Amino acid sequence: MGAQACSCSREFSVAQHAAALVDQTATVLRPHFRRPEAHRHAADSLRGLIAEVERKNGWQLAEQVGYSHPRGMQCVLDRYGWDPDAVRDDLRRYAVAPFGDPQGVLVVAATGFPPQGKHSVGVAGRYCGTLGKIANCQVGVFLGYASPRGQVALDRALFLPKEWCADRERCGKAGILAAVAYRTKPALALTLRERALGAGVPAAWVTGDAVYGSDGNWSGSSGRASAPRTTLRCGPAGGDAISRSPKPAINVAA
Repeated sequence: MGAQACSCSREFSVAQHAAALVDQTATVLRPHFRRPEAHRHAADSLRGLIAEVERKNGWQLAEQVGYSHPRGMQCVLDRYGWDPDAVRDDLRRYAVAPFGDPQGVLVVAATGFPPQGKHSVGVAGRYCGTLGKIANCQVGVFLGYASPRGQVALDRALFLPKEWCADRERCGKAGILAAVAYRTKPALALTLRERALGAGVPAAWVTGDAVYGSDGNWSGSSGRASAPRTTLRCGPAGGDAISRSPKPAINVAA
């Protein structure tokens, strides 16, 4: 039996390519930070988030990138002035450039993530798929994009439960604006979908589970003559997102 070829050089090449991509992404972020140290901390935070760090907290992210203190990482979230929605828009353009395809698929999904404590925005007792049981968790609605060229996350929205919206004092302490009202997960997902299509993301399908397919607001035209024709077929919640059964498709964009 011949000796297997060493894969070290290939792994090194992949690592170099990945590091170059992170540097490119950091360059995309630069206009959103007025101070160079704020941009450096944000870029290093990104490097820590995609690294093999057990817990993505300030201390461990800081240690991963060689900082002696986590304050720089923490400032990215609670002190530096930057617009996360503007960053999202720039990163969406950056990601869709290589991955965009006329047969692309927008993928809608909600998932729970358990925080530490009871004061995180939107935290409430509910079934958390991450843990496989009922627990205090936050719920996010996410929009992904898949095409023959690759997959990428495009957008997100935090779900705010009714009990939070009814307690304005609690909302105020958490920094939630008074104008923020209760919205269902399908309503949040619809906003994400419309924002992506409005930004010119090429897509032929939108997929999601039954909670989205059963929402009447998802049917009908988006009102944009130039939007790609998009349909949604839903299987059972938690099952195959693209139904292969002869269920009717819901036209969600003309």
